[in-house]
Amino acid sequence: MKKLITLLAILILLLAVGQKAKLLNPPQLPDFWSKKEVLLPSFPKTNEKQVVVYEESVITSVVEKSLPAVVTVGIKKTTTTGGFFEIDPFNPFSPFRRIPGQKKKVEQNIGSGFVIDSNGLIITNKHVVSDTEASYQVLTYDQKKYNVEKIYRDPLNDLAILKINASNLKKLTLGDSNNLKLGQLVIAIGTPLGEFTNTVTSGIISGLGRGITAGSPFEGYVEKLDNVIQTDAAINPGNSGGPLLNNQGEVIGVNTAIAQEGQNIGFAIPSNVVKSLIEKFQKQGGNFERPFLGVRYQMIDKQTAILNEVVEGAYVVEVVENSPAQKAGIEVEDIIIEFDGKKVKGDNDQNLASLILEKKVGDTVSLKIWRNGEIKTLTATLTSAE
Repeated sequence: MKKLITLLAILILLLAVGQKAKLLNPPQLPDFWSKKEVLLPSFPKTNEKQVVVYEESVITSVVEKSLPAVVTVGIKKTTTTGGFFEIDPFNPFSPFRRIPGQKKKVEQNIGSGFVIDSNGLIITNKHVVSDTEASYQVLTYDQKKYNVEKIYRDPLNDLAILKINASNLKKLTLGDSNNLKLGQLVIAIGTPLGEFTNTVTSGIISGLGRGITAGSPFEGYVEKLDNVIQTDAAINPGNSGGPLLNNQGEVIGVNTAIAQEGQNIGFAIPSNVVKSLIEKFQKQGGNFERPFLGVRYQMIDKQTAILNEVVEGAYVVEVVENSPAQKAGIEVEDIIIEFDGKKVKGDNDQNLASLILEKKVGDTVSLKIWRNGEIKTLTATLTSAE
C-alpha cells in the first residue's frame, strides 16, 4: 500500500514539474459546449419575380386592355310595309280599296367591330354592312354614337373597313395568325343578338384551315369562306365582326359565323387576311373607292378549257350596263385571258378580282380576250365601285 501511495506522489510531482516547464501540453479537445453559428448551404439569389398566371387572370387582363377598342355596329333604314286591299261596302262599283304600305324606320344593332386606327378606322364583316341603301352607325365602349361616313367592302373576303369621324380612339394590335396552334386559349368580344354589348366569351382553337359558308340572319347575305379558324368560344349572331384575341390581347381573327347544326362551333377570319386588306387599302392611299370593271364571270381552268376546246381564263357571264367593260367592248361569252399584262389564272376564283384590286380608280388597263377563236386587245378605264 505504501508503495502505491509513493508511486502516485512521484507521478503527481512529475506532472507538476512538466506543466511548469511547458514540457507537457493538455490535449486540445473540441469545445462542444461553446455557442457556435451553424451555417446552412447558400443558394444563389434571384431578382426575378415568380408569377403564377391562371387562366382567369389572363382573360381578365386581356378584356381590360381590349374592351375599350371593341364597338357595336348598328343599321338605320326606312322600310315600307306591304300594302293590302280592303272591302268598301259603301262603294258597290269599286268595292276593293287599296291601302298603301306604311313607312317604318328601323334602327337596330346588327354586328360588332374593332378599332385598328385611332383616327376612326374600324374592321368588321362585309355581311354586317352589305346593304348599300342603308346607313350605319357605331357605338363605342363609352356609349358614344358615330355615323359611318365611308365603307370599303373587300370583294375577296367577308371584311369591310368603316370610317367614322373620331380621334384618339383605343385600338387593337393584329397578331400573326400563321403561328396559331390547336388548343390555344382565345377570347371573343362582341354584341351577341345585337343586344348584349361588350359580351366576353372564351375557349380554345378547335380547328384551322376550315372551309365554310357564312351569312347574316339580319341581312340574308351568304358567302363561301376558306382557311378560317374554328373555335369553341361562344359566338352568336351579332358577334360578327368582333375580335378573336389571344392571351396577349392581339387580334388573331375576326369572328364571322357559327355552325347552325352544332353547338360551340364558331369561325373567324385569320388576322393575316386582315393585314393584307389593310396593306391594299393603304397602297390605294386610304381611298375608300374601289376600282370597278363591271363583269360577272366564271373561271375556266386548264382542264375545263381543254375539254371544251376553249382557253383558260375568266368566262364573261354578264356585262354591267354603262360599265368600263361595256364601254371597252367586252361581250358576254368572251374569255378574259390577260389583264394589264398579267395572265388570268383559271384555277383561282379570285384571281381576276385580285388583279383589279391592284389598280386604282381612273387607271387605264389593257385586256386580252378570246372571242370565237380569236384574241382581241381592248382598253378599259376603271371607275369606282361605289
